[in-house]
Amino acid sequence: MTLKRFACLLPFTASALLAQQPQQVFGYRDFTQQAKWDAAFLAVPDAKLAGQHLKTLTAEPHWASSPEDYKTAQYVAEKFKAAGLDTKIVPYSVLMNKPISIAIEAHDANGKLLMSGPSPEHVDPTKDGGDPFQDDPRVTPAFNGSSPSGDITGEVVFANFGTLADFKKLAALGVSVKDKIVLVRYGGNFRGVKVYIAQQYGAKGVLIYSDPADDGYVKGDMYPKGPYRPESGVQRGSTQFLPIYPGDPETPGIASTPDLPDSKRIPADKLQKNQPSIPANPLSYKDAAPILQALGGPQTPRDWQGGLPFTYHLGGAPGAAAVTVHMHLEQETKLRTIWDVIGTIPGTDPEQKDDWVVAGNHRDAWVYGAVDPNSGTAAMLETVHGLGDLLKQGWKPKRTIVIGSWDAEEEGLIGSTEWVEDNAEHLKHAVAYFNTDVGVAGPDFNASAVPSLKQFVREVTQGVASPQGGTVYDAWKKSQEDGHGRRGQSEFANGANNKSTEVHVGDLGSGSDFTPFIQHMGVPSTDIGSEGPYGVYHSVFDNYNWFTKFADPTFVYEQQQARVFGLEILHMADADILPYDYRPYSKEIAGYIVTAQQKAEAAKLGLDFAAATKAAARFSAAAQTAYRSQTGTPTDLAALNRALRDAESALLDPEGLPRRSWYKHVIYSPGEFTGYAAVVIPGVTEAIDEPDAARAQAQIARLAEAVNRSADMLELAK
Repeated sequence: MTLKRFACLLPFTASALLAQQPQQVFGYRDFTQQAKWDAAFLAVPDAKLAGQHLKTLTAEPHWASSPEDYKTAQYVAEKFKAAGLDTKIVPYSVLMNKPISIAIEAHDANGKLLMSGPSPEHVDPTKDGGDPFQDDPRVTPAFNGSSPSGDITGEVVFANFGTLADFKKLAALGVSVKDKIVLVRYGGNFRGVKVYIAQQYGAKGVLIYSDPADDGYVKGDMYPKGPYRPESGVQRGSTQFLPIYPGDPETPGIASTPDLPDSKRIPADKLQKNQPSIPANPLSYKDAAPILQALGGPQTPRDWQGGLPFTYHLGGAPGAAAVTVHMHLEQETKLRTIWDVIGTIPGTDPEQKDDWVVAGNHRDAWVYGAVDPNSGTAAMLETVHGLGDLLKQGWKPKRTIVIGSWDAEEEGLIGSTEWVEDNAEHLKHAVAYFNTDVGVAGPDFNASAVPSLKQFVREVTQGVASPQGGTVYDAWKKSQEDGHGRRGQSEFANGANNKSTEVHVGDLGSGSDFTPFIQHMGVPSTDIGSEGPYGVYHSVFDNYNWFTKFADPTFVYEQQQARVFGLEILHMADADILPYDYRPYSKEIAGYIVTAQQKAEAAKLGLDFAAATKAAARFSAAAQTAYRSQTGTPTDLAALNRALRDAESALLDPEGLPRRSWYKHVIYSPGEFTGYAAVVIPGVTEAIDEPDAARAQAQIARLAEAVNRSADMLELAK
């Protein structure tokens, strides 16, 4: 019997689905029973209940490790237990900073006070409904996670987005940042990378502000009238050096359990790799504007001009009028307890119950976190609600399902990373990790995934109704055609992909909890969300009031996301044959190698790509062989599934990437100088960019070895 790709739409109601003759679906020998379970599940997630979850979860600021954070853990655990999941609250003891005092002052060249702050995050309560959450005394001062304490004074230099190219441009213009305080705007790369590069260039401190061109009034009406960042809004965030390694900074590769002896921890005074040594703090554009306006020196390059109503200058040039900033940051950095909530539904197939299907979302927030992350938590709880209903109806999954509510993601993916390191042996057999983070910020569905699961995600979205009419897939495709919702693209676009009529599924970089699963353990992963005009990221204004005005007033997109998330879990847990398709993976890898070869030739590095090209061709042939086995009549399903699963983990390099060995995936990682965005074949690509021909050639060899190992596995898929 030949299995067909989703030839039909899964209908939108349980009764409609049961009334139709089920079609065959990739991964299933017979989809009849699964179609019935799908229909039963899809009927359960409830928009109103999702709204109630969100209101409860965002009632108080709940920064990781706070008493309010623990209350959200208890709430999630209660819902997991009510659905019938075997539930535990799992604590970890991790190093985190919390601000005691934040004071920043700026003076012009004549000593005139320009600003003293940070200013409070506040909108006029008499206009456009105001904001009912802004004045809670439990809101922490705006700060950067991982920043050390500091009491420094220095001249200011403006460095645009703080990318590596921006710092190189400053140097070319004769502007030094050594012993200066660098002012950079959000965007372009991960905030921790801005500090990472500034530190390498000799800066003594960093200030990071939100420019109105990026998420403020240039984009549209400011909150509370519209969804964009008001002038006092501040983007908090971690400045951990995420591309080096995530998680508890004292225990890379080791779980920070409460009983871990001190001898297993890197002493706080010896931390060098993933923590900055210079202080950093975020600013609103209300506070950044007077600094920028007073800067002397040459005008910035024209593409550095932001949205404030004056011409930007660089500062820092010899003889230029200087702006001086004093940063006084007092941080309490110590071990703090965080809480993951883990719910489990045991698998029943003797040969597959240890092949975990893991799904998760983080729960902690910089303040209230209505969009980031609790829109995802609310959707996940309705997914769990649906799974619980199936359990009551007699459904039992073949593979064990594990649902994780992660803590301290905002501080550096800490809760998920510690749990992954704690469960590394089990995760060697995990068949998937499904992530959601910013579950709903608006109506535009989007997703990223490893290439072998991109078609899987497309097919799942064809089975869920969209509030816009048709299916989620239909709405997703239209939003991309209209120029919305494209995220997670890799540094180099694959030409073959660009010609596809399918919706674009992005590549996994970093910045959320899929990172330890795919990039450290090689667990095939996806990440889903629904996006929109969201200008209050990581501010006090990301709260229930903003959400119900601008994101999802009736919570129908919460319901949609719960259904998509649930079908991902159901289909991976119960498929006869794991629904990976390695054929797109082979096209991606071949395209990445061609692009890297072209870059190397342009740089005249004289690299030999023959081994990698040959390995990619072998991988492509093996992917075709595996697909024929998947769509044919295999006799040994267990052996086939093992081979398919092991093909992904074979792409890990045991030695890891140069300068950052925690990251082991040779095809995808966050870039050393990007952080969030994926860099493809990173060992090779970054060596070419440096340029370091010897390192690049060595990484080509390691890439070829990994691709050949993966081809070995796929050739066993018979």
